[in-house]
Formats: sequence, structure tokens, C-alpha cells
Amino acid sequence: MATIGPSGLHPGERASVCPHEGVPRPSGSLELECLQQFKVTRTQLQQIQASLLCSMEQALKGQDSPAPSVRMLPTYVRSTPHGTEQGDFLVLELGATGASLRVLWVTLTGTKECRVEPRSREFVIPQEVILGAGQQLFDFAARCLSEFLDAYPVENQGLKLGFNFSFPCHQTGLDRSTLISWTKGFRCSGVEGQDVVQLLRDAIQRQGTYRIDVVAMVNDTVGTMMGCELGTRPCEVGLIVDTGTNACYMEEARHVAALDEDRGRTCVSIEWGSFYDEDALGPVLTTFDSALDRESLTPGAQRFEKMIGGLYLGELVRLVLVHLTQHGVLFDGCASPALLSQGCILLDHVAEMEDTATGTARVHTILQDLGLSPRASDAELVQCVCVAVCTRAAQLCAAALAAVLSRLQHSREQQTLQVAVATGGRVFERHPRFLRILKETVMLLAPNCDVSFIPSVDGGGRGVAMVTAVAARLAAHRRILEETLAPFQLTLEQLTVVQAQMREAMIRGLQGEASSLRMLPTYVRATPDGSERGDFLALDLGGTNFRVLLVRVAEGSVQIINQVYSIPECRAQGSGQKLFDHIVDCIVDFQKRQGLSGQSLPLGFTFSFPCKQLGLDQGILLNWTKGFNASGCEGQDVVYLLREAIRRRQAVELNVVAIVNDTVGTMMSCGYDDPRCEMGLIVGTGTNACYMEELRNVASVPGDSGLMCINMEWGAFGDDGSLGTLSPRFDTSVDQASINPGKQRFEKMISGMYLGEIVRHILLHLTNLGVLFRGQKTQCLQARDIFKTKFLSEIESDSLALRQVRAILEDLGLTLTSDDALMVLEVCQAVSRRAAQLCGAGVAAVVEKIRENRGLQELTVSVGVDGTLYKLHPHFSKLVSATVRKLAPQCTVTFLQSEDGSGKGAALVTAVACRLTQMAHV
Repeated sequence: MATIGPSGLHPGERASVCPHEGVPRPSGSLELECLQQFKVTRTQLQQIQASLLCSMEQALKGQDSPAPSVRMLPTYVRSTPHGTEQGDFLVLELGATGASLRVLWVTLTGTKECRVEPRSREFVIPQEVILGAGQQLFDFAARCLSEFLDAYPVENQGLKLGFNFSFPCHQTGLDRSTLISWTKGFRCSGVEGQDVVQLLRDAIQRQGTYRIDVVAMVNDTVGTMMGCELGTRPCEVGLIVDTGTNACYMEEARHVAALDEDRGRTCVSIEWGSFYDEDALGPVLTTFDSALDRESLTPGAQRFEKMIGGLYLGELVRLVLVHLTQHGVLFDGCASPALLSQGCILLDHVAEMEDTATGTARVHTILQDLGLSPRASDAELVQCVCVAVCTRAAQLCAAALAAVLSRLQHSREQQTLQVAVATGGRVFERHPRFLRILKETVMLLAPNCDVSFIPSVDGGGRGVAMVTAVAARLAAHRRILEETLAPFQLTLEQLTVVQAQMREAMIRGLQGEASSLRMLPTYVRATPDGSERGDFLALDLGGTNFRVLLVRVAEGSVQIINQVYSIPECRAQGSGQKLFDHIVDCIVDFQKRQGLSGQSLPLGFTFSFPCKQLGLDQGILLNWTKGFNASGCEGQDVVYLLREAIRRRQAVELNVVAIVNDTVGTMMSCGYDDPRCEMGLIVGTGTNACYMEELRNVASVPGDSGLMCINMEWGAFGDDGSLGTLSPRFDTSVDQASINPGKQRFEKMISGMYLGEIVRHILLHLTNLGVLFRGQKTQCLQARDIFKTKFLSEIESDSLALRQVRAILEDLGLTLTSDDALMVLEVCQAVSRRAAQLCGAGVAAVVEKIRENRGLQELTVSVGVDGTLYKLHPHFSKLVSATVRKLAPQCTVTFLQSEDGSGKGAALVTAVACRLTQMAHV
């Protein structure tokens, strides 16, 4: 099997020489056998990579059978720095440097150019404190903080502190962490099982000198990642190789079972020092690893760490040297008492002996200090042993890191992962060759990952301060975001008021009094009852393309045949006579194609332009929209204009029965399948509703019995100012920039034409406050209508990961972080939720009106719905329904999605009208 050759060795070469430039190669069989034990093949490294990845994924899912050998602990750090963090921060390090604690004052300037070196002071912890009561230790820490701050002129106002507590803990929040057990000689009573952050807070409060807010509890690995200098790519991995070893990385929160969250990211501490898999790691364990483990304080534990960590590399080298000495290969078989003493060779010794720049002179000095008398060949062999042990450590570390990179690449669904890895620890600082081998090996094991390695700058100090700064930034941004979106969070009380206001406006409109609801009679007096039969024509005119339809209504089925025709610009903007002649020509063409020539079929006319309806077959065009400007039509009855065009063709006979509003068509289309459907609702580009009202309540139409379908034109609800308290500044901005300021206020809070614009104005506001996009104003957000409402539907889709949300926004030209994407998602959710709730309040007002009209305790009714926002948005329909249930608990409301309300619905209006006419004749 091929080996990964360090420092230029070919991957397939199994050299019987010392893998180090400039070092003579050993030739004896025993020394070769010893060094060969530290060789690791590429296949073995790939097995370790795969096994660690499998264990990581097990732990993320919370699986405990078989028990994963890594812990994957959430650290509750949810964001990496974005370079704008500013301010002064305190850092308290306890346990990082043995029997001492360190206090730092870190100033972050938000720029690389104006870096300020941190101030720090170390305090020796008395032995009686280390072994005394827990309260005594934390009181000592609080006194040290006060003493440190007393030396500097600082304002006593809410100083923010990051706490680096280097002992095994169970973290349950960014500022909540329970001590599992003391290590490193500490034995303070009453602390294990307690929240150490709270113990520190209590001590600071007892001290009472300064107001200090403990914001974050940080381990050194996370501090390393967070303390990394910002580059061109995100730093989302931290790697420590010091006395021990660990790594952390930014995981998608939805993959961390312990969090029960589905959005955003969180930093996970892998705790990979405990990794062990007999099948993967067993073959690369040497007899020296086994001896080291037996002699350690924790036999059987932290097996991976004992092959990599700086605390153990010197001891591994010592064990090999002792073995070779005992077999007469080194030092003429004479081992000194020092060499036989555990811990006599340290990490620094190994680094110095491995350094070829000094030749073997330094090797001689170190060995002589151990009471040995090395020959030249002894020094060269010792150098080879140091190289072999450290090379294997770097390769194993690379395999573990490759597992993390593979995990990142898979979870982000990226073909090529570009990421920065922050490195920290004395092994990296003292062993430049360690990093070189690590890079080479990672390139072989993770070829689709483009990795840059960046030394962390004081992860324990600046990194902890950066975690604190990021947490403070996120908290501040969260407050601003919540304040901004607060007006969109409607309470049940507010929705009840909207419902009541709409109910009052409906009554006033029906009685002909001043009202923002016009409550127009449509002269549709009944919904389908299922007995309708026959063939009907429908004409759907609402834009530059229009449709002619043949609708065949039979028992239990409705069949539709339709043809799309275009209206040339010269007709749309020419004379009205030529426009309607062209329409009739298209109807005639359709009849010929369908073999209907000479037949006079009832025709329903969906005419989607503003009209005042005077009867079922009378509609006065108020004004053209949508690019139409045909002369001689405004103020005229469009049914009359159509009939005149039919008359001009002479040979054609068409019976125009009804002019139909698309909302009414929606209700009728659903009403054929469900006779209880007595309300129509459209929520698309615009919004409107209609319903079946008691004729006796309609002042503008004579008669006291029967029903009348009322076109509410509810988009104008609130034009009298009644919705003012629910309209934040963003609604006002959208309204003022529209073509009809002050009008259609309800529609502008609900419909698809405006929701994207509301979101855009909110995003601009948050950008100006520095909350989004690092405060950098982007040109694309300045462009009106750039943020389409369809983006809300896509962004809020449950099936999209945050990465896909980012992709949608990046396609708009926005440069953003995962935090930005998460906040944009929240903005979209708030705007669409309010729209759905307002729509639901309107529906509740209507169904309650129907129920009370009929004097019923309970009403069962259906609502026919159409419109792209209602149909395509992932949550809109559910929110509408939920709101109606809360506001109209005595009504059981079913929502039916309409199919072709403008075509099928127009034909059914015509069919019902024909049925009622026949019944009247009978």
C-alpha cells in the first residue's frame, strides 16, 4: 500500500530511510523496525478519516448505540466575526496556564489597520485557594478583576466579559456551563455539577466594585477559530495541537440533534482527542503507544490525543530511545537514569532535535543534558526518531481534519469547499514542519477542499474577546431586528379590532353610506347546485393575451377546451370598435375550430378591468389599465360594445349572458364542486373577496328575499385611515412610491405586488443601522421592485437549507453572511405572516356576517381561493386558516383552491343564470 511521504517522498514509496531532508538514513534492522511502526499508509489514513466522520455524524444525531467516540458538543457560538466588531472587552482565563489566572483588556477596532495590543496581567492562585472552597476561588477571581481594572481609567458601565474556563464542562448555552470534574490539580469543593458562569457572576456581585456582564463561556479551540484574522474566505474551523488536541467547526444547526433548531449555524467542539476505533486506529498503534497509555494518568482514554498532543510526543520519543538503548543500538546500550525517567524529553526538546537548520549540534547538547554520551550516529538516529513520531502525528491530525472538511463539504452541498482553518497551540508554533506535513496530507485526503491555514492570534485572549464581541453584536442586532419587526407581530386583540372594523365597513357599504368598502352587487343571485347542464362559451380578457373557452357542464364533470389569442398593440391602443371586432373575430375562429359555427351558446365574459356593474350583463368600464387604451370605451357598457361587434358580423349569433368579476368566478368555480362555497377570495398580485349576502341588506338593489353576490373590493379597506395604527413606516414608504398613494391600503399590506417591496424597505432600514450586510449599502437594494414576492415563497420554504436561501439572495447581487440570510428569512416571515393574518381577519369578518345573517349558532361554509401568493407560498394558506379559526370559532371554514376561476367560473355564472331563467319561466 502507498504511504504518504512527508517532505517530498513519493506517496507510493515505502522508504527504508529516515524521512527527513539532510538526515542520514538508518540501516540497522532494529532501528528500521522501530521507525517502520510509525509509518502510516494512505489507505490507513483514509480509514481513520472515514471512521472519525462516521463517529461525528453519529454524535450529531444523538445516537448512543454504538456509542460514538467523539462528543460533538454545541458551544452556542452561532456566528463568526465579520470584521466590524468594535469595543472594549474583558477576558478572564482560568485553568489555561496551570495554577494562575489571567485577566486581559482587549480593544477591537473593527479594522485591521488600527489594531490595539491587549493589556494583560497574570495572577498566581494560592494553593489554599486551589484546594479550598469553590466560593473562595471565584471570590479570588472577582478580586483579581477589580484589581486589574483599578489600574486603568475605565468607565464602570456594563463591561462585557468572556470567560475561558479550561476544565471539562457541559455547556447548555453561551453563558451557561456546568463543571463536570476538576483537572490540573484543582480540587475546589462545591463547584462540580454547578454552573461556573453563575458562580463567577455571584462573586462579581459580592465584590460590588464594577458592573461586569459575563456574556460568554469559551473554550480555547473556539477561541482559536474566532481569533483568526479575517481573510478572503470564512474561517469556520479551529484546530488546536498543544499539550492536547481538539477541533471545532461551524455546523448547520439543523444537524445538531441536541439543539432542536432548524435554522442557522452553531460551532461544534468535536472533542476528537477521545476518538478511538479498533478497526481504523488499531493498525497504526505501536508498542510504544500502548506503553505510553499504560503509564499515563488516564489509561485507555484519549488514545487519539496521545498520538498527536504535544504532552505526549516527547514521551513517545523517549520510549523509542529507551527501547533502542536497551537493545544496544544507541549509546552503546547505556541508558542514563534521566532517560529512564518519565517526562524527561519535552515537546521543545523534540522540536529542537528535529530542526535540521542546527544540524546535530543541538541533539548532542540535549542528550548530554540527559546524562548520555552520544556518538554522531546516535544523534542522527535520534533525529530520525523525532521526525518519525512527529510526521505520524501530523498525518493523523490531517486525517481527522480531512474528516471535518468532508463533513463541511457534504453539509454545505458544495463541489469545492473553500475554507480557512485557524491553527493554534505550541506544536504549530514550535514545529513549522508539522504544519507543512499537515497541509500536504490534507490535500491528498480532501482534494476537493481548498484550505488556507491561518495562525490564530492569541485565541485565549483575542479569540475569547471576539466571541464576546460577536455575541454582543448579535444581541444588539437582535434587539434592533425585534424592534423593527414588532409592528408586524399582530396580537389576537389587534386582529379582532381589524375584524370588527371590516364588519362595520361592510355594513356601511351595503347601506350606501361612506365606507372604504364599496360592496358592489354583481347580480349573481345563486351558486351552482349541481343541476347545471349544457355547453357554454367563456371569454377571459385581462391582458394582451386572452382566452376563448368551451365549457361543457355534465353530471359530475366539467370539461374545458380553450384557445389563447393575442391582442396586437395596435388593437389594444387603437379604436374600441376595432378592438371588439378583433375579439369577435377570435370567437368566430374558435367556433369554427370546435365545429360550433351557427350555434348560439350562452357566453360569460370575464372582464378584468375596473367596472361598475349595473346588472348581470351590464358593466361600465371606469378606466383602462395593463397597457390598454382603446378609444371610445371608458364610461361605456362593455357588454354592449361586445354585442355591437357581434351585430356587425351579422352571421354570428352569440348570447352574452353575464359579465363576471374574477373573484366571483373563483367562488362559482369551487361552488360547482361544493355547494357550501359562498365566498370567493383572491390573494395574488392583488387581493379581493366576494360573498353571498342577503338581498334585504343590499340597499342599492330592490328586493327583500334571496341572495346577492357582493364584490367587496376589499383591497381599498383602510383607505379611510382605519388601519393607520397597523401601518409602520415601511407601509407608508411603499404606499407613497406607488402609482396610487393613499389608496388600496389593505391590498398593499397583503398582496403579492407589494410584499416584496415592504421587505426591501425593511432590509434597507436594517442595512442603514449596520444590522445587515455589514452596513454596506448595496446598489441592488436601491432598485424598486428588485425583491420579488416570489422570493418570499422560496426563502420561507421548509425544504430549503440556509445555504440555498443565501444563493437566492446572492443571485440578487447581495453579499451576505449566514447571519444575514437568517435575518432576511425572519423579515420575510414577519411580513408574510402579517399579510396572512390580516387576510384571515377579513375572511373571519365575512363568514361571521353570513352566520349572523342567517341567525345560526354555527356555520359550515367553504371559501373558493385563487392567486399565486395563496397557492405558492409555503405557509400563507395555513396562517389564514389558523387566524380564521381563532377569530370565528363558531364557523367551520373549508378553503378550496380554485381551478380556472376566470374561465370555468365565468361559464358557471352563465350556467346558473340560465338555470334561474328556466326556473322563472316554469
